[in-house]
Amino acid sequence: MSSSRTEKIILGIDPGTNILGFGILNVNGAELSLLDMGVLSLNKVNGHELKLKKIFEHTLELIDRHHPDELAIEAPFFGKNVQSMLKLGRAQGVAMAAGLYRSLPIFEYSPRKIKQSITGNGNASKEQVATMLLNLLQLKTLPRHLDATDAAAAALCHHFQKGDKKKSSRNGGGWAEFVKSNPKRLATVSPGRV
Repeated sequence: MSSSRTEKIILGIDPGTNILGFGILNVNGAELSLLDMGVLSLNKVNGHELKLKKIFEHTLELIDRHHPDELAIEAPFFGKNVQSMLKLGRAQGVAMAAGLYRSLPIFEYSPRKIKQSITGNGNASKEQVATMLLNLLQLKTLPRHLDATDAAAAALCHHFQKGDKKKSSRNGGGWAEFVKSNPKRLATVSPGRV
């Protein structure tokens, strides 16, 4: 990527073995737009290994279609069910392997970090994250599966985190800078609305 290039495409992934969410974010200077968002449904695929194969192939297909510069992925959260955690970790690993296969830099974020970055609340619900994305990215409608908005949130979180690293917290950057620069985009969101 050329150092003079201001446009960047970020592929966000919310891994799962039944539903995998994806979101493709275009960043052009201060302008943000969503290029694509959706899910890969794996409910009808028999066998865990075949689901992993589909995840790998679908991630490669997304990369080859959209040519992202970076991949942001949600890290598995620690739950009580060890088997579910293991399967989720495998799904994440396969998606990451596809990114690495295409030489993409990979960035991993916890669900709490993503929620904090998008809504300002690390305990926000999926619906709150989706509603905030609706406003931040000026979307007309939300997808049927919130796994897609979770993936787009991972991509947007990555964009905000990269901004935070470039600017000191004293000078703003990331989420704070976006809020300051885009007050009208946030004016319609109220805490009790979602």
